[in-house]
Amino acid sequence: MKRVIITGATGLIGKNLCLELLKSNYNVIALTRNPSTKVKFFSKEIEVVEWDYKSKEHIIKHLENAFSIIHLAGAGIFNHRWNNKFKNEIYNSRVISTKILVDAISSLNKKPESFISSSAVGYYGNRGDEFLSENSIPGKDFLSKVCIDWESEASKSQNFGVRWVSIRTGIVLSTQGGALKKMLPIFKYFLGGALGSGKQWFSWIHIDDIIGIYKFTLENPNCQGALNASSPHLVTMKEFVSKLGKVLNRPSIFSLPEFILKIVLGESAKDITSSQRVLSEKILNYGYKFKYENLDIALEDLVKNNK
Repeated sequence: MKRVIITGATGLIGKNLCLELLKSNYNVIALTRNPSTKVKFFSKEIEVVEWDYKSKEHIIKHLENAFSIIHLAGAGIFNHRWNNKFKNEIYNSRVISTKILVDAISSLNKKPESFISSSAVGYYGNRGDEFLSENSIPGKDFLSKVCIDWESEASKSQNFGVRWVSIRTGIVLSTQGGALKKMLPIFKYFLGGALGSGKQWFSWIHIDDIIGIYKFTLENPNCQGALNASSPHLVTMKEFVSKLGKVLNRPSIFSLPEFILKIVLGESAKDITSSQRVLSEKILNYGYKFKYENLDIALEDLVKNNK
């Protein structure tokens, strides 16, 4: 049975990926800062190991003989209003933790086949209507800097003969967490609408497809380097909220201008309203088939089945 190590295992993607891999007969080891969450999230078949992302010593023995390490850990971008302390936490929980894991890999007697790290479409910054492939230049804002350094540290795993993948994830749609969960109550009280101008491109992906892409890259040795992970069906924010309103049978006529978002959220408001028109041709060329390309069908599935 192949051992797969997953960091950030109690997050939205992490907990769903753990359960999916368990169903596929992988031996899953979840690294988390709070092992007491085992009772809440995981079945007894999943081993939970406490990990302080600033240290490698006590996890090396758990990494030995692993088939793959999937690194999802990172402080929630919009969990708090941004200040210097929280921005440092956003950066360090991703970049420093990745450096620590790669350092740990370097000392293993048997290296994993792959190191698969999360990243984000925030790599590209605010790019308007420009089509964005993995070869597009990065942006210059704070989140772009985080993603650049994050991927740079992850790519160093190649120096030890390990296959590296960084998955630049779009907005993950799920009723269990993330943006959609926060938007649903607003729409249900007839207050739904676009954030910002509504003209910005909204790169989305169904929770089942992001889990599918992680599993696909785990099992396909040809996959390597940076990979965009968002639906091929590109929509603007205005189109997204319109379709969500139709699925919920609610209006989508309201909007929150960016200046209001700045008052409420501070610096992070500009990242909520940034535009990334992301192409996912690379993962499609590798052979991945999206389960949910169409936004209407994706939203209907999520709302109906509470995924």
